[in-house]
Amino acid sequence: MSIRLSPDGMYYWDGSRWLTTLSPDGSHRWNGTDWVPVPRQAFIPPAYAAQAAPARVPTSWTRPLQLAVAGWYGLSALYSLTLPFWMGGTMSQAMNQSFQHQQQLYPQATPPPPDFVNAMTSMMTGIVWVAAIVGMAICVVVIIGALNRWTWLFYVVLVFLGLGVLAVPFDLVNVLNGGSSYAAMSGVSMPSWLNWSGFVLSIPSTALFVWMLVAAIKRGPWGMTRPVSG
Repeated sequence: MSIRLSPDGMYYWDGSRWLTTLSPDGSHRWNGTDWVPVPRQAFIPPAYAAQAAPARVPTSWTRPLQLAVAGWYGLSALYSLTLPFWMGGTMSQAMNQSFQHQQQLYPQATPPPPDFVNAMTSMMTGIVWVAAIVGMAICVVVIIGALNRWTWLFYVVLVFLGLGVLAVPFDLVNVLNGGSSYAAMSGVSMPSWLNWSGFVLSIPSTALFVWMLVAAIKRGPWGMTRPVSG
């Protein structure tokens, strides 16, 4: 007479009750005709066997924070693309001022030939283009990561914005004294509008940094939090 097994193979019917198909030592299981070995599972420590922490869920802060980061870096990408067009003349002027400053410091030195000055100016223009392309690529990655809520990118952006906040006091001093601080250190005077634009752009950047920092402390990356298990 064949033995009636339960659908999952865990029990068999002996005619009056269901009994386990597992051997007393737990190493084999009866399949109705033979004893087959039971696959052994790796030992899981109790600490890891506990229920995994629930995944973070979006809050009312999440979507606005994503859009704010993506929007800010979208504007930054456009700003990066415009750099080579309006910074070319400024960089040429700064390069000439730098050579003049060196000539004033060392009047006995032979001034560089015009070809060298032109080559350095062309090189600086190329560097500006490379910086613009790299900056735009970084902005695109940040935008994609913000819309997809990449956790690691949240903290990278937080660090980047935090480093920018450290430069705000210097930008403020530079604006108040008309750029003389930078000119005194480098010997190159930059247009006043450039100093003002750097300071004005630091205001929303600082605000975004503060918002992201508060969100990370109170809720988590991208303002997401873990649901409280009841």
